Amino acid sequence: MLTGRESLVRLIGRRRRSPLPASLAAVLSPSSPLPSASAAQADDGGGSGEAAGGKAGPSSGGNGGAGVGAEWVACPVCGESIRGSDYCVNTHLDICLTRGTKRKLTQSTLLNFRFSKKVSAEPTTKNLINEVETESVKQIDEDLSRDQASFSLDSDTGSSKADSAISSPGYLNGSGSLSTSKTISTHVPSDTVLPNVKDAVSNVLVEDCSPGMLPTLASSCSIDACTDLDSSNIIAVDTVIVGRRFHENIELREDEGITLLRDPQNAKDSDAIKVLYAASECEEMLGYLPRELAKVLAPLMDKQYVECEGCVVGLPEQQLGNVPIQITIQRCKADNKRNDDQKYCQSLWEKFISIVKSANFQQPSSARYQTNFNLMIADVMANHTHVFSDVEKSFLASFKSLSDDGQRLFVRIYTRKGPWFRKSTISYREISDLEHAVMELKLAGYIDMLSCTVDPPEYDMEEAIDLLTVPEMKEILKKLPKDNTSCTRRHELANTLLSLYHNGTCATLPKQILKWTGTCIRISKMADELLWRIQRLFFLNGDQDLSSFLLVEFGVVKFPDYACSISHRIFQERIDLLEYEEAIRVAQVMDESLDNNNMDLVTRCIDLSENRLCTMTKQENTTSPEHPPLFFSRFSASWVYSKILTLGVSVYERDRRYEDAIRILKMLLSKITCDRRRGYWTLRLSVDLEHMGRPNESLSIAEGGAIDPWVRAGSKFALQRRVLRLSKPPRRWKVPSYADYVKRNIKEVNIEGRPLNCEIGTKNLFYGYDGELCGVEQLALQYYADEGGGWQGTHAEGGIWMTIFGLLMWDVMFSDIQDVFQSKFQTAPLDLETDYFYKSRKDLAESQLKKVQDGMAEEMLISSWELHQGTSCQGVNWDRHSLTDLRAVVACTGGHRLALLLRHLAVDYRSWSSGMPDLLLWRFLDERGGGEAKLVEVKGPRDQLSEQQRAWILVLMDFGFDVEVCKVSTVAKWR
Repeated sequence: MLTGRESLVRLIGRRRRSPLPASLAAVLSPSSPLPSASAAQADDGGGSGEAAGGKAGPSSGGNGGAGVGAEWVACPVCGESIRGSDYCVNTHLDICLTRGTKRKLTQSTLLNFRFSKKVSAEPTTKNLINEVETESVKQIDEDLSRDQASFSLDSDTGSSKADSAISSPGYLNGSGSLSTSKTISTHVPSDTVLPNVKDAVSNVLVEDCSPGMLPTLASSCSIDACTDLDSSNIIAVDTVIVGRRFHENIELREDEGITLLRDPQNAKDSDAIKVLYAASECEEMLGYLPRELAKVLAPLMDKQYVECEGCVVGLPEQQLGNVPIQITIQRCKADNKRNDDQKYCQSLWEKFISIVKSANFQQPSSARYQTNFNLMIADVMANHTHVFSDVEKSFLASFKSLSDDGQRLFVRIYTRKGPWFRKSTISYREISDLEHAVMELKLAGYIDMLSCTVDPPEYDMEEAIDLLTVPEMKEILKKLPKDNTSCTRRHELANTLLSLYHNGTCATLPKQILKWTGTCIRISKMADELLWRIQRLFFLNGDQDLSSFLLVEFGVVKFPDYACSISHRIFQERIDLLEYEEAIRVAQVMDESLDNNNMDLVTRCIDLSENRLCTMTKQENTTSPEHPPLFFSRFSASWVYSKILTLGVSVYERDRRYEDAIRILKMLLSKITCDRRRGYWTLRLSVDLEHMGRPNESLSIAEGGAIDPWVRAGSKFALQRRVLRLSKPPRRWKVPSYADYVKRNIKEVNIEGRPLNCEIGTKNLFYGYDGELCGVEQLALQYYADEGGGWQGTHAEGGIWMTIFGLLMWDVMFSDIQDVFQSKFQTAPLDLETDYFYKSRKDLAESQLKKVQDGMAEEMLISSWELHQGTSCQGVNWDRHSLTDLRAVVACTGGHRLALLLRHLAVDYRSWSSGMPDLLLWRFLDERGGGEAKLVEVKGPRDQLSEQQRAWILVLMDFGFDVEVCKVSTVAKWR
């Protein structure tokens, strides 16, 4: 893989489905000259490309009438505002006339009516809400808004922190409009919990969620959740059974009795309440009560303050659906209870009554993704509202006004690959009215629709053909004048149809294709652009998406506990975000072009990135309080363009275009002065200059890089070695001061092995000492265990050291530092790979390192393992390394050497997090626990040490470690 390709792919993350903005597509066109300034310049009223301003619509064409800038008219039936396209008007009239709630108009009245245009050409939030308002639209949940507004949790106590909250003038209030007084924090209330039972759909046991995680919040509906029989003594609650456990041998019937049983020993939830089937002989378990209900009912049952019974009130519509039940909770007489217990139980009862009256415990568990989606939008709109235009805010605010069916359908198709979906194949049990949901989303501008009534050339017919099945393609080809059914494979049939479409030989082909596919829908361009931005701002990377919520809810992933103390915004101005988004688009185009081997477009991306970076201001190392932290630079357009150009250098070097590579490298070094990649850029520049026959300039570049403070680790070592090689008399007479250090001897051990293969470019396989096939590392482990002195060990490279670093420095990594935690889905602070990490935590880090040096590392390791086991943390691998092995490593390494190594990583984690020796070996010398450790770099035939590996070995030797290189050679016969 080209150097920098993998890093660019991680930066891009989820590829955007919408086409390039017209401005960017024009710039990347081969016939267009590159502009001299960034095309991302836009005023605050605009949007990002197609999602920028009032003139940009969410629809990519067609008469769907979903464009934000369309004219608005008043409906003659209900008087509400709707977009003035024929499609929207006709659809809205159909809905109004079928409602029967307004005055009825005759057909002649409708035909003679002149739609009155609204004065405002720009839609308001009220317009967007009124447009999709139908009789089936439910009331918007005000409790959800309150939960989102109080989305704050202290990492220790669960109390909200005023200093970590961010005031937002554009936070959405419960009515869907924009409020100027709401404040939101990026934490979770301590009383917010997740269902701790098996999900009724996936049958997966949901693990408890610690306060550090970001759970979903239970939303309430406007319907009553309980029937108040006698609120002072007895109450009936309508709910469902979740975590279905019963099998086909249990025949459920309506009105059959159920009983409840506490399950305090449940490993996932101490408040769990089982639901038992009273009709069976041994009271078979049916499942659990919902977590939200069990949390308030369990304390009352534990105090024996209530008696519970119930019955099945309905059967699930589908096999694994939730079972509706009604339970009756009756308060017991308090004859033998102390006064204190009586008061406490009374307060629990009052809290229980209050919650069950306001909550809805019949909400299907499969709708959690809907709540997560709303939560994500609300959080971003509160914390990053300044980067959205008014039009974009109105558009996003309208999502809350959609019905549950509309919201769920949108989230479902947004998280699928797409881009197009046949409506006939869409079926979700939690969506009761698919037709209405589709029309609602279409009217609100969240989806595009493709059918026989839409002009097909406005859309990509290749995507429409891709929706056809193989039999459908064959049927279409059979009906054409010329029989083209000789091909049978899917891609051949699709290419044949596409060729016929482009040739224009069959004018009716598009209609025939759409007749077979039926109505198709996809996410609209504006919705895709804005939701991509929402997701990027919420997770701060391109790797995570809505599935992260589910991983937390199902207990698969647990994020650390930390406080989000925010004083600086990542994007200071809207233009900063727009430039960053455009740079990501260019990176995506380059990545796709490399996949397609379109080198012309690759070159255009490199040239555009070079041009953009040249016009940007030089990066300065500013650390004043007014300026944002330097580690925010990864969210800048210049950072993205520098990554594109780093990959571009590899492309040019592969094609031996050294002059182009030299030009880009010199520009990178001149524009970006504070970056760890300067070492790689300087090294490549020196090498390419030598390729061009310019040794004097190559030597000067290497000498300058060797003393550059931002050139470190392997890159610095490589430049020093180049200086020694190139600075021969008469070019240089003075010997550099670091010559002796670089030329130090490294201990080597040679072993022999019987190879299975000796092919160049393939992984070496050997017959091990036990006769089994193994790699060179496993062969070396067997050698050290048998002939090398009885060493135990593991092939972990740097993984085991990164795990030890994470466990011993856990409190340092997740300490309360300004701006390093901006999302509740982080596994490390944003500054971990920068100099700021150690500088801002120096006292705390040195305190931990002092304990390690004093011999407390093993005790600290055990404590950290027990407290945080299973929690995601960058560098920590819970599955690969056992606590026993980690304790042995820590004990045998010694406190002094271990403290030096951990400090080295803390000061410069990024430069030294790779390249460590392959094997970590240890052995105990006596029964009292005394031991020693050894690090070994294993090299097979034809392998050489990299510069990073040489640098690590020399550093480890300085720290007092026993380090050596084990070279494996081949023999003709096994002796």
